[in-house]
Amino acid sequence: MRGETPFPVVGVGASAGGLEALEQFFSHVPADSGMAFVVIQHLDPNREGVMPELLGRATRIPVTQAGDQMVMQPNHIYVIPPNKFLALIGHTLYLVDPVMPRGLRLPIDYFFRALADEQHERAIGVILSGMGSDGTLGLRAIKENAGLTLVQEPQSSKFDGMPMSAIDAGLADIIAPATELPEKIIAYTHRGFYDGQPLMAQPETTARRNSLDRVFNLLRTHTGHDFSLYKKSTIYRRIERRMGIHQLGRISDYVQFMNDNPQEVGMLFRELLIGVTSFFRDPEAWADLEEKVLPMLLASYPAGKALRAWVAGCSTGEEAYSLAITFKEVLDRIKPRSRYSLQVFATDLDAEAVERARQAFYPPNIAADVTPERLSRYFVEEGNGYRVCKEIREMVVFAPQNIIMDPPFTKLDLLSCRNLLIYLSADLQKKLLPLFHYSLVPGGVLFLGSAETIGGFTDLFDPLESKVRLFRRTEMARRAIDVEFPSRLHAVPSDDRRDDGKAGVPLLNIQSLADQFLLQNFAPASVLITHDGNIVYISGRTGKYLEPAAGKANWNIYAMAREGLREELALALPKALRYQEKVTCRSIRVGHNGGSQLIDLHVRGIEEPAALRGMALLVFVDVEAPPADAAVSKRKAPRGTRVAELERALQHAREETQAIREEMQTSREELKSTNEELQSTNEELQSTNEELTTSKEEMQSLNEELQTVNVELQAKVDELSAANNDMKNLLNSTDLATVFLDDTLCVRRFTTQATRIFKLIPSDVGRPLSDIVTDLVYAELQNDAREVLRTLVFSEKQIVTNDGRWFMVKIMPYRTLENVIDGVVITFMDIGIIKRLEAEIRRSNSG
Repeated sequence: MRGETPFPVVGVGASAGGLEALEQFFSHVPADSGMAFVVIQHLDPNREGVMPELLGRATRIPVTQAGDQMVMQPNHIYVIPPNKFLALIGHTLYLVDPVMPRGLRLPIDYFFRALADEQHERAIGVILSGMGSDGTLGLRAIKENAGLTLVQEPQSSKFDGMPMSAIDAGLADIIAPATELPEKIIAYTHRGFYDGQPLMAQPETTARRNSLDRVFNLLRTHTGHDFSLYKKSTIYRRIERRMGIHQLGRISDYVQFMNDNPQEVGMLFRELLIGVTSFFRDPEAWADLEEKVLPMLLASYPAGKALRAWVAGCSTGEEAYSLAITFKEVLDRIKPRSRYSLQVFATDLDAEAVERARQAFYPPNIAADVTPERLSRYFVEEGNGYRVCKEIREMVVFAPQNIIMDPPFTKLDLLSCRNLLIYLSADLQKKLLPLFHYSLVPGGVLFLGSAETIGGFTDLFDPLESKVRLFRRTEMARRAIDVEFPSRLHAVPSDDRRDDGKAGVPLLNIQSLADQFLLQNFAPASVLITHDGNIVYISGRTGKYLEPAAGKANWNIYAMAREGLREELALALPKALRYQEKVTCRSIRVGHNGGSQLIDLHVRGIEEPAALRGMALLVFVDVEAPPADAAVSKRKAPRGTRVAELERALQHAREETQAIREEMQTSREELKSTNEELQSTNEELQSTNEELTTSKEEMQSLNEELQTVNVELQAKVDELSAANNDMKNLLNSTDLATVFLDDTLCVRRFTTQATRIFKLIPSDVGRPLSDIVTDLVYAELQNDAREVLRTLVFSEKQIVTNDGRWFMVKIMPYRTLENVIDGVVITFMDIGIIKRLEAEIRRSNSG
């Protein structure tokens, strides 16, 4: 790190109620912790900061207000000054003037992102008490870089907005009271990156490799996903982080911990799937996509088209929605717009992230990445956050998908795979890029992340904007493309390994070695062929019996058989296949290289195993030639003997002819039977065709009915949406605080005005009303609500709040359209004016 001695840098974010939490936190940090702490708090920009003096009373550690280009030292606390942002390079702090207007500034996110970019796995982020969601995106950046994230337990915080936002986003590694967090940080830093070598820097040993293989096996067993094709550096960083959290010294100890605690497998799985994403990440790339690439794609289809796009590794959906918004903005500049539409398929391995993407609800701090114009046009403010508008949501379809194992989308005009390839091994990248080429239509665009390239596949893609990683699919590759589809990409590595340090060498045994030796030295030459004579497998040396035919390569046994062998094969092979028996042809003279060789040919039809059924095995066994004196005596034999030999040869020929005749007769009968079966089959197919035609007409009719029903349902949905909007506006226009409870007195719905009486947020739906903090001095509220449920008699009382406001609290039964009592409705009418008038009348009467 620029020649500096590394030490942990801890970013601490706090807001409302943060002073108390900071005092609790730093009162438990030892003076010699060896760490530097940077405190980021929401401060009034118009007042001088007094936080250093206030914190200095609670700790012995020196507390300093951060200055521009100030070099941090361990065992020091640095506090952000008012009206400034803090950046970090190495261990040097830099002051930055905020650009966003007051109220939209997110200084915690800003510093946490800088901390993650600079410190990587050494970054540590802490979120304490505060309102809003500042810090959530920053914690995501820290976790993406394998840093440590800690959050104050919401129950122990004065305001739980910031802690709950981080916890709901699934970004908290450790959740504990502020007084316990320093101990967790110290234990973590004393175990991994700061007092020894990281796992990647340690020498590769058999034991460590076996432990990593067992981690992969546990992940594969519990999740069904194989991470052995991911980069080892990424895997080791995530494992080392988990080891630090659980205070484990060796990877083998972590494997045992995973075996003893199956929930840890799920935690590691989610760690490996942390998505590197945000709205309009790398703005320069999105600007080029909007100004050049998308208009170019639309210009390729002047008559209009429904474009298809695939966002691989979409995480929580920001990338997919950014693409839909950008397309909509481009479309708004084209006339007529109705000719074009976009369908975005967004996929990710993490099913939980996909589900959150479908919800399309994001914290308010996305304002740091989304311009105010886009925020007002494409997002709807709901409670404590923003939801993507319906028009953009309808353009995107989300689905879980494993890009390594599952089939890809095809006929795509745009494929966005950003910041995913960097986590995959080089071999897997080389297989995925041809797959992306296959998925795109000619002229389609590939959109990669800023740290990703197409490698050596310059013949598959032409750079459009190489600086921002935009590439166009070439019309025709300058080499043959071997596309390996996902089912072939995925191969589960074997656990059967040598124990001698040689990775990847199969463990051989005595039996296999002995079998190999016997085959090479004693087994006769043999050939495995199909029923039509095509050679499938050759064992041993078959050059004396077979030779390639001249001309185009032909691996058929009849074309390759040497002189004297072809005729015997023509007789023996059909018989062996038909009757599944062994046929032997003895003393066949086969010519080769100007000489000849006597052989016995054994032909055996195969029935088992099933994989070889219908094939035949040919075995060639050499036979010794008769001795020389026998040949001489044969030449001197009397004429009668010669005649006898010729008669035997003639008899053999007759037998062969008879065999051929019988085979032809059998074949004729089989053909006749087959012809009858084909005629019967033809009639059945004709009948089936008529049935299918009828079914097609029925399906067409059913499809038309379904389309009608679909239109009706869509109309009902639109009516329901309109009614919902009318109801919402009606409730808001009455300016009445209203809370709807179910029959167990849990919150079902509430109006915006109710948040001035109860500390309600959207996530409180489903929680008991008794758990919600209220300003009302009304201890009998729960009992009165239950009484209304029991008697169905309205309750109406005048209740005062802690700050002196008066409300008329009316409790009524909640009736459904079917006249079923399903809870209560509580309305709060502000009667403060009436109470003040009554008081004035009493004073005037008494006067």
